[in-house]
Amino acid sequence: MSFILGVDTGGTYTDAVILENEERIIAFSKALTTHSDLSIGIGSAIQKAVIQKNIDPEKISLVSLSTTLATNALVEGQGDRVALVMSGFKESDLEKHAIIDALKGDPFLVTKGGHNYAGYQNSPLDKDKLAKWVSKVEGVSAYAVCSQFAVRNPEHELQAAEIIRELTGRPVSLSYQLSAKLNGPKRALTAILNARLIGLIDLLIIKAEDVIKNLGIMAPMMVVRGDGALISAEQAREKPIETILSGPAASLVGARWLTDESDAIVSDIGGTTTDIAVLRGGKPAIDPKGASVGPYRTMVEAVAMYTFGLGGDSEVNLKQGGLDGDILLGPKRVIPICLAASIDRSLIHNVLDAQLKSETPNEFDARFIRLVKASKEPVLSDRDDKVFSRIGKQFSPISEVIKSRLDFQSIKKLISLGFVQMSALTPTDASHALGNSSFWDKEAASKAIDLFARRRSGSGELLAGSTSEMAEIIISQLTKQTSNSILEMAFSEEEVGIANTPGILAQHPITQLGLNGYRNLLKIDVGINKKIIGLGASAATYYPAVGKKLNCDVILPEYAGVANAIGAVVGKITMREMGVVSSPSEGKYLVHFDGKPVNFNNEKDALKTLEKKLTQKSIAKAKEAGAENVSVNIDREVKTAKIENRSVFVEARILVEASGRPRISKS
Repeated sequence: MSFILGVDTGGTYTDAVILENEERIIAFSKALTTHSDLSIGIGSAIQKAVIQKNIDPEKISLVSLSTTLATNALVEGQGDRVALVMSGFKESDLEKHAIIDALKGDPFLVTKGGHNYAGYQNSPLDKDKLAKWVSKVEGVSAYAVCSQFAVRNPEHELQAAEIIRELTGRPVSLSYQLSAKLNGPKRALTAILNARLIGLIDLLIIKAEDVIKNLGIMAPMMVVRGDGALISAEQAREKPIETILSGPAASLVGARWLTDESDAIVSDIGGTTTDIAVLRGGKPAIDPKGASVGPYRTMVEAVAMYTFGLGGDSEVNLKQGGLDGDILLGPKRVIPICLAASIDRSLIHNVLDAQLKSETPNEFDARFIRLVKASKEPVLSDRDDKVFSRIGKQFSPISEVIKSRLDFQSIKKLISLGFVQMSALTPTDASHALGNSSFWDKEAASKAIDLFARRRSGSGELLAGSTSEMAEIIISQLTKQTSNSILEMAFSEEEVGIANTPGILAQHPITQLGLNGYRNLLKIDVGINKKIIGLGASAATYYPAVGKKLNCDVILPEYAGVANAIGAVVGKITMREMGVVSSPSEGKYLVHFDGKPVNFNNEKDALKTLEKKLTQKSIAKAKEAGAENVSVNIDREVKTAKIENRSVFVEARILVEASGRPRISKS
């Protein structure tokens, strides 16, 4: 008898699941994710699961972790301050490809260097300029480096990394190590995000490893990658960007394991995001364009997942400038009022009661703020620092913290930096007020809803006349936004020439009429032609209405609330390595893989050498991650051209995939 443990650290909950003999769920638990110290939530969830069946921790032979923290950080615009070095590019490329937006004011340097398509140097890297600039940069946690055509020759990225490490000792994220595909600007963006996430994921892994050791668990720890495969904790530290969509990818693996459905839409609602993807033939497809999270399109291999800033803990906002009184949920996650009241009941209730007695509604009613224990001291502007100094460790009404409209902009910045948390009205509060949930303080949720309901739309009408009416409006909006998100994903996946405007099509009046079975001169029917597997702790509360709205069947598995943790531990270790053979001139073949290009005189030798190198490295990485009984799959794509009635070699791409189940430790 052996036990394996899956853990998922999400934005709201940390889940733990224990399987016996890799076949049967024997224990599961949930604990609140403790953002100030992740080890507390992780330890609590694991302990609860272990105690349920009185399991000896030493008999747990494998631990695997999935997380939505990297995904949530990108969606919410969080992460450490970083610096970017680009060689061989123009400054205009940063504007053109939205790299400036991703930097958010962080320092960057564009310098000479880079290579051409064949991997030959265009101009030497300006090492002196780089060294002088690095010496002046302050306050960054990591560096991102991208050189033109580095996937054909990474020489300048490696030289830049050596200089940066010698001068700063900081981690360096190299673009060629994150993707073997062309498109330098997108690799630069990926390297920036990877650098920004290093501290966050490193802290999570350290905390998780400390917890399992302190609990007496001696098993190795794995981490779920964004494509659903498992990697070692050390590999996750090196490339934290690969853990974006880790939690959502684990949910797909978990959905397949729980339902045995091979063709379905999987929609996983968490506290911060809703993640939607398609199972085809029992496997999640890899997004050929790279993982897309929030506003970013990366070059990370991950499941074709659509992530929307919509969850049970999304803030309820009043639309500005409209006459219909519509509300909008998200994309920011906040602490539900019902949860805040369970943490500090008297303070929250006293403030809500005082606000209800006021005859003048305020946009900051039922909104609170508190400090978050941070691992580093904030570096802030004078204005932001003044606002920061007014915020305490206990919840305070935002109306007492801000002195001007500009102060609220400072609060938004402090939230994005992860130094403070806000509590406000959410769908979770609406669910409590209606009696659909009972985890926390229903009375506080109802008071917050009453405060929101007395606000007025653009037409001057009250939003709602009662607590239940306002709560139903919020839940109805969640159903609407979830349904539109699923429709947008479906339109994006359809291969009928309409993928350019999926968001517009999902919310188009004709689509919305068709959902309601429009009947007049026209007969319009719209719906989802697959089953939806609803996952997440609140799926059973919200998703029956979503299925009804989309005219399709919804499956709610027994363990829907912990599917991510299940998927975290039932997957395989999979390592992929890709290389290219190019032909800059007839009779000359260059192998591009993990270093300077190597020249061959014939196609056969070049392909054979590349395939051998790729196979060796993918197997080595799989075994390093802990895989056993490794199997290999090789995919070749050779491009040729017809010239004067003969076939001429242009380029070849070889992808090698090595996979196997994790080696189970023997207790």
